Amino acid sequence: MKLLFIINPGSGSHDLNLKEVISSHFSSKDVIIELFELPKDCSLEKIKEKIDQEKADRVVAVGGDGTLKLVAECLLNTDIPIGIIPAGSANGMAKELGIPTDIELALDLVVSGNPNKIHAVKINDQLCIHLSDLGFNAYLVKKFDAMPERGMWGYAKATWHALWNHKRMQIELNIKGETIKSAAAMVAIANATMYGTGLKINPDGKLNDELFEIVVVKDYSYLEILKIWLTKLPFNPKKIEVFQTSEVKIFSKHKAHFQVDGEYIGKVNEVSAKILPASVTVII
Repeated sequence: MKLLFIINPGSGSHDLNLKEVISSHFSSKDVIIELFELPKDCSLEKIKEKIDQEKADRVVAVGGDGTLKLVAECLLNTDIPIGIIPAGSANGMAKELGIPTDIELALDLVVSGNPNKIHAVKINDQLCIHLSDLGFNAYLVKKFDAMPERGMWGYAKATWHALWNHKRMQIELNIKGETIKSAAAMVAIANATMYGTGLKINPDGKLNDELFEIVVVKDYSYLEILKIWLTKLPFNPKKIEVFQTSEVKIFSKHKAHFQVDGEYIGKVNEVSAKILPASVTVII
């Protein structure tokens, strides 16, 4: 078996030399490995060129959700399986798929695991494999990116800042010809069930159906999210409403903060999203 590792050296807050760890792990195994460390501002074309050149049996994303998204964009609608080594700050998709957080165990899984097809979502011109949102959390992502601290402490500081400074939006959803208007603290386009922090925003989500969920958090109802996370009770529809769909258009009266898979995109008035069924192959 030949494995190509796409490594993001800037991921997470650990001090591991990822290239050394991977090389050492496979030194006594009957596996061919190729390591490609992402340079700054690496284009998709360069990653695709490397994948085409190496002709590996499996391509492994080493980093966080952003690294996985890059690799998934390169291998969209192909049968080449993607392995995941969780080395980012939150690693939401790895948690979603049950990938071990221990790097040695995750490296074993890259070889022994089975390929499975999952869907993705095309949002405007972005690929989303995990979670995207408008409003509060996107503002939080922007603040977190600007923090000198990484990890959960930086995330806590960014959350506190966002709670004090972010205002509710006036939004309109167009789903299957129906228009829904609401005030909202945030609107999540949920391919997966939970954020990298472990907070379940979309408990009924499935990665292998042909639907995604729109989760409208009407107010700062984080106690409501905590309730369903801990007790499995349904959301209070007065505070949080969930819609299942394969396509949606979202309009905001004023420009709203927008993020995709943990990457802050900017402020937008309009978002269009459409399901891409069975478009990504992952190893689990």
